[in-house]
Amino acid sequence: MPRVIHFEIHADDPDRAVKFYQGVFGWKVEKWQGPVDYWLVYTGKDEPGIDGAIMKREQPLRGGDGVVAYVCTVGVKPIDTYIDKVKSHGGDIVVPKRAVPGIGWFAQCNDTEGNLFGLMEDDPNAK
Repeated sequence: MPRVIHFEIHADDPDRAVKFYQGVFGWKVEKWQGPVDYWLVYTGKDEPGIDGAIMKREQPLRGGDGVVAYVCTVGVKPIDTYIDKVKSHGGDIVVPKRAVPGIGWFAQCNDTEGNLFGLMEDDPNAK
């Protein structure tokens, strides 16, 4: 059964958000060395849970369509099957399937209530 595997925290000022989450929770945060500005968040080792990331908000929050949420990503295989399931159950594909080089395939969707979530298929050969 697919499970939530990742979350994203959208921020106007990612550096400020990093300091906040490190200060409040003691989370370890490292800048990703990939092709976009993205900070990987490690929430712990010894307890059940998931890790995530902080990213710059792509749309303005005020007067725009900026995301105000932790966006969860669900691990699926194959992603194309789940994209079809989202559509057939009344959801929308917001960010079409795209490669995250060396990581896998990613898409973002809205559910029937307008809630944003991600789909990710692991594939280290994705380009």
